This record gives sequence, structure tokens and C-alpha cells, in this order.
Amino acid sequence: MKTAGVIGLGDMGSGLALNLIKNGFSTSGIDPKPDRAAAFEKMGGALKTTIAEVGASAEAVFVMVMNGDQAKEVILGESGLVSTMPQGGAIILSATIKPREAREIGAAMDGSGIHLIDTPVSGGFPGAQGGTLTMMAAAPDTVLDEFAPVMEAVSANIHHVGTEPGDGQTVKACLQSLIGAQFSATFEAAALAAKAGVSGEVLLNVFSTSSAGCGVVNNALEKIIDRKFEGTGSHINTMHKDLTITMDLGTELEVPLNTAGAAMQLFHAGKSKFPNGDNWACTQLVEDIVGAELHRDAAKRVKS
Repeated sequence: MKTAGVIGLGDMGSGLALNLIKNGFSTSGIDPKPDRAAAFEKMGGALKTTIAEVGASAEAVFVMVMNGDQAKEVILGESGLVSTMPQGGAIILSATIKPREAREIGAAMDGSGIHLIDTPVSGGFPGAQGGTLTMMAAAPDTVLDEFAPVMEAVSANIHHVGTEPGDGQTVKACLQSLIGAQFSATFEAAALAAKAGVSGEVLLNVFSTSSAGCGVVNNALEKIIDRKFEGTGSHINTMHKDLTITMDLGTELEVPLNTAGAAMQLFHAGKSKFPNGDNWACTQLVEDIVGAELHRDAAKRVKS
């Protein structure tokens, strides 16, 4: 396997493309934003003007779009991937969408001769750019074995979580329930420390070496204390969308998700007030209430 494609060249898709190219895959791609398209060409990608062109030129195509409607259009729409990819190829659904949407895509692809690998990812912008993503892959063993090289090019951990479309998305929804809770707890702890006069540096040092320390908490807290709320590659819209999917699944299965629900409301408010912000911008909501900000230097904590 030598050819691959990427639909969507944003924070995540650009990382997929970069690592595919680094690992020797001839990589085509498309994105409606000129700056993303230009960056893709600069890294050595073959920019296409239509989805059909990407499909026709690749044995495996990653679909990294924002939502289920976009995924359906890219895969099933007129001149979409199903109708333009070579027989035996694979659509790698790396976007996070609702499990039932993935099942609908899989059902519509039945008999097409094109494989679907339902594999949302985790690791965010650093994982995508560094080629260290975790993949939650759902497809038959034979399909995953065949397309392992192209998936390994962008991932450090590939978990076989099921065989049917929707299985990967279901695991991702469960994961985002936990990550949402970790985020919201970190935001509140940061505001509590700010009000109490604890420096951000102290809090980060303690948290990162404690049993509560983890990639999610440590990264979020570091962004907060350095006041980096925009342009870090983790836009608030994405987590807000993911938590919406989690809550939708909870409703569908009649599972109470109290903690995830609280996180959802915090992100909903954060998205409304900071539409250009990243995940950690939600901290500012709590800081506004308590009248203090957490900086790396405690002397800057009190708002004027």
C-alpha cells in the first residue's frame, strides 16, 4: 500500500497528512480553507480540488471532518468516496460522530466493495502532529490487518474495539465523558487556587506529580497558567460537539451522565462566551465569578 488521502486538513487532519507523508505514503488531500491547502502542499501533499479526485487516487482515505452530516456527504454524496475509490480500498472514519451515524454510513456502504474502518482518535493536536494518536478501531480483523500500515503511520496505539460501524464511536463517546469531567474539574480547581492565592506553578508541580496528574489535566493546567486560551489546536467547538455526542448516547441508552452533563453545560457556556477559544477558555467563566485569575506567577492572580 503506497497511496493515502485525507479529507479535512485542519488541526487534526494536517497531522494525519504530515505523518502519512513522513512514512512514505503518496498523500492526496482537500480542504476548503486556502491556508490549510497551502500548508498541505508545502509539506509535500498532492492537493486535489474535489473529493472524487482524492478517492480515485488513494487506497485508503482518512475522513477527518467535524460532524456526521459532513461525513455522510464526503462518503456517500454524489461523487463521494464510495463511488470513486478503487474496489478493495478503505475509508478510515477518524472523525468523531454519533455511533448511529456511523452505523448508517456502514449500512449504506454495504455491498459497495469499499471497506469502512470506524476509528475515532484521541490525543488531540499534539498527538495528530506527532503521529502518536490512539485509535479506537472497529472493523473485521482481516481489514485491520490489511490496512495496519497506513494506520500505524499516524498512531502509537491501535485498539481493536469491535467489528461493526459505530463500535469505535461508542468507545470514543465513553472516553469523552471522562475527559469532559477531567477538564471541568481542572477548570474549577484552577479558579479555586487563584482565589486562595496559590500560584499556577505550584499547582502544576503538585498536580503533575500526584495521582490526579495525567495528560489531560497537566496540559490543560499549563495552558491556563500561561493564559493560552486561543490557537493551541484544541478548539472549544470540538469538545463541545463530542460532549453532545456523549449526552446523546446516554439519552439513547437511558444512562444517567450527571458529571458529563455538568461538563457539557460548562462547555456550552464557554462556547457561547468565547467562540474563538480553546477548551481551557472555559476556566475564565469560573474566574469571572470568583474575581481571580490563575497565572504561573501568583502576583498576577487578582483581576483589576
